[in-house]
Amino acid sequence: MSIRIGIYGYGNLGRGVESAIRQNADMEAVCVFTRRDPSSVKTLTGIPVFSTDKAIEMVNDIDVLILCGGSATDLPEQTPKMAQYFNVIDSFDTHAKIPVHLKKVDEVAKKSQKTAIISVGWDPGTFSIARLYSSSILVDGKDYTFWGKGVSQGHSDAIRRVEGVLDGKQYTIPLESALSTVREGKTPEFTTRQKHTRECFVVAKEGADLNKIEQEIKSMPNYFADYDTTVHFISQKELKENHSGIPHGGFVIRSGKTGLNGENKHVIEYSLKLDSNPEFTSSVLVAYARAAYKLNKEGICGCKTVFDVPPIYLSNKSREEIIASML
Repeated sequence: MSIRIGIYGYGNLGRGVESAIRQNADMEAVCVFTRRDPSSVKTLTGIPVFSTDKAIEMVNDIDVLILCGGSATDLPEQTPKMAQYFNVIDSFDTHAKIPVHLKKVDEVAKKSQKTAIISVGWDPGTFSIARLYSSSILVDGKDYTFWGKGVSQGHSDAIRRVEGVLDGKQYTIPLESALSTVREGKTPEFTTRQKHTRECFVVAKEGADLNKIEQEIKSMPNYFADYDTTVHFISQKELKENHSGIPHGGFVIRSGKTGLNGENKHVIEYSLKLDSNPEFTSSVLVAYARAAYKLNKEGICGCKTVFDVPPIYLSNKSREEIIASML
């Protein structure tokens, strides 16, 4: 029997989930739920589309609901609401607010005897696991996380909100000098500016003040002010031709020491190079949907994180197959 997946939200992430399910023989996509007019949404594989208002009517048709909304306003409301009725997965990525989100979802999921796994993706997600493993092994050490080169969708949105900007995209780029230092086993203290740069490609409205736009972007608090930022003004045609993708990636590196006097240095590195940030994130969500299904079948309810899920629960292979082929 296939694990029946519902997709709640149909942007880049929702489409990625739909595609990822096709690669997993033990799963089937049941439907998409959208806030838009369902008749206006055409899915990649032809699965039906319903209004989000209809979701609760389909509790008997869905084993796991994957929530594909945003972390700012969607998931804080949607995840606890849907955990009343479904096993759920979300990609909530506001790191500082994860404990509050977890507590809220946990209360609901325990009451409804459902299993929720939150903050699933690559950071938070697989990067989080890499930090936990490496810091547990190299106790005397320091973690470093670098993001990019890749498109930051939040920062790109911030660019587009600047007066005079028609369109834009922003790349986060790790500094090679910082990466090289850490890979040598050194443990420096970096400022924000010493780890990453930001590069912006901006389409300005006709007649807009380019100098004003550039200065407003570079001085924007919480986004660009703490970084060395470069702004390029290009045409809409150039943006579409050269910057239409959503690549990303990054590195989690831990430098540590062992020995009675810390005489031996070690470096653990985990890296990602992604052609499509949302499609990779979707694949992680789908793997954890399988884990949520298995956990719930065992009566393990409440809200979990990637730290709480045994790796073996992510695979569609048997325990025996995994041990024989991967251990």
